[in-house]
Amino acid sequence: MPGESRPARTGRRTGRPDTRSEILRAARGLFAERGFRGTSIRGVAAAAAVDPALVHHYFGTKEGLFRAALEMPIDPEALIGEIVAGTPEEAPWRLVETFLRVWDSAETGSAMVGFLRRVLADQQATDLVRDFIGAVLLRTAADRLLGDVAPAEAEARIGLVVSQMLGLVVVRKVLIVEPIASMPRSELTAAVAPTIARYLRGDDLELAVFGPDRPPHVSA
Repeated sequence: MPGESRPARTGRRTGRPDTRSEILRAARGLFAERGFRGTSIRGVAAAAAVDPALVHHYFGTKEGLFRAALEMPIDPEALIGEIVAGTPEEAPWRLVETFLRVWDSAETGSAMVGFLRRVLADQQATDLVRDFIGAVLLRTAADRLLGDVAPAEAEARIGLVVSQMLGLVVVRKVLIVEPIASMPRSELTAAVAPTIARYLRGDDLELAVFGPDRPPHVSA
């Protein structure tokens, strides 16, 4: 009827032009408060007063939501898929080549350097990324690169790989230390890949990390 006022709608909001930004705002707050592991899609949806399906619609998975919340320029899990696409023997070389290509690329390189600087300058962001690396990247990389290796040893091997590659990119892209900064990618890959291969094989790692009472595992 003309002049009648319609009752206000209650409940969760459906999609609106600013829904994505509202979800991201809620996600950043929850990730900061609870970390990556402690945050859920349903929790973010509740904080943003939207249906969980909308969160999935905009961001896919919790990992995708996390990358968007931190403005991470790449999808690490997709890169792991590239690295494990060939034979296990080639994986160390593909790992180094793929990693350096992302940081050297005109499309992603500057964004990655900016992301790294931002994370290193913000303790909260550092804590979040460390939680994400432990919860997602180390587990995924260990499962796909090492197979039936005991979890503690797999974590140590992949952790050494991560430390080597992050140290390399800080020297090459942040500190700009020569000759590493200007070394051709092919030369740097040839120099670093054997070390990555040694870490993945676990050479000299068992006694150094676990001692004579190291847990049993099926050798990779």
